[in-house]
Amino acid sequence: MAALGTPAAGPESASLEWSGQMCYVARQPILNASGRLHAYELLFREESEAASPIDSETSIGSLLDETVLFGLERFTNGFPAFVSCTAQALRRELVRVLPPNLTVLAVPESLEPTAELVEACSKLKSLGFRLALDDFTGGFHPLEGLVDYIRVDFGAPARVRPEQLRQRLDADPVALVAKRVATHDDYRRALAEGFKHFQGDYLFRPALLTNRRMPANKLAHFEILQSLYRDPVDLKKLSHLVMQEASLTYRLLRLVNSPVCAIRQEVHSVEAAIIIVGLETFRRFATMAILCEAHGDEQPEILRTALLRARFCELGARACRLDAGEQYLLGLFSLLPAMLRLPMGELIQSLPLRDEVRHALAGADNRERCLLGWLERHEHGDWIASDAVSRAYGLNQEKLIRRYGDALIWAEAALRNATAAA
Repeated sequence: MAALGTPAAGPESASLEWSGQMCYVARQPILNASGRLHAYELLFREESEAASPIDSETSIGSLLDETVLFGLERFTNGFPAFVSCTAQALRRELVRVLPPNLTVLAVPESLEPTAELVEACSKLKSLGFRLALDDFTGGFHPLEGLVDYIRVDFGAPARVRPEQLRQRLDADPVALVAKRVATHDDYRRALAEGFKHFQGDYLFRPALLTNRRMPANKLAHFEILQSLYRDPVDLKKLSHLVMQEASLTYRLLRLVNSPVCAIRQEVHSVEAAIIIVGLETFRRFATMAILCEAHGDEQPEILRTALLRARFCELGARACRLDAGEQYLLGLFSLLPAMLRLPMGELIQSLPLRDEVRHALAGADNRERCLLGWLERHEHGDWIASDAVSRAYGLNQEKLIRRYGDALIWAEAALRNATAAA
């Protein structure tokens, strides 16, 4: 029985191997002021040996060609993609292979704003592309009147502030994006200053509620998790625990009765659901339902990333001689502090995991954490650090990239199925 959200074999489960070469792509979410996903920034590299994102004049053309073969929308689920451009890609209109309605062309401020470059950007804008002036420092720039976004490095010590731009930009509907927003305090400051969109680690490190006991319903959820992963599982006790949580019971039965399971009879009890679909599938359903319930209506991008991490770690486990189910939980639980707003130290002891996996969640540099450690660095586009992890643990870089692509597609399908059943 397939796990929740596992796509059927076919085009949707294709890996990121294009025309015989691997394209290394990471994505970072850009959120609006309500915490909802607005776009993704895509970070590229051409080969596993590359130490920096793709931006050379000789490779950008072939990269864009390969991107269109795969389909930009698979990376972004229909949201806009911010793609950093070189002067050559703009002047020679190489970016026209990308779909204008899904693409924001990010123009680094460091590019010399020649008349030819400005003219090229103007033409691309007329073709339906949106433009972003990237890493803006505040001085006048000829593209100001053309761009839809201005992105500012919020972590830069001498960065430009929105009030410095307001008078100049009031007549133009330009959205200000704060990049590298590291903490929730940074996010609040950026919001107060007038930024409209936000990108950075703050999303996965929200303000923690210290000196607070875990709510009773959260404790009940962890008791259910512990029962789910006990060996052997006491089905009657597990069913009784689940039935005490009305919303969780409803969610689980909706999931089990959904087309994902392809069951031809209605299921009216938790115990019957476990027996019919099998314990392993039910574990996956229940764990995801508990996290959806715990996460509530907060930023779904946190849960989407947790699912991506879970599936990636699960897919890579066998090659690393690690337990797949355990790795799934490690990836899934890696963002529990962001979901529950409690420090990992307060959560670890309640998790049904071996000590080595608990240590990995706490940040220990052990083998159990090798896949998660690689992925965290990949998410930031830190290619040098991700390469170091793969070398240290003997991981195959090309296989990691394929698994990342497969996990990305799976996570979106899984979240869509889970929320549809809520």
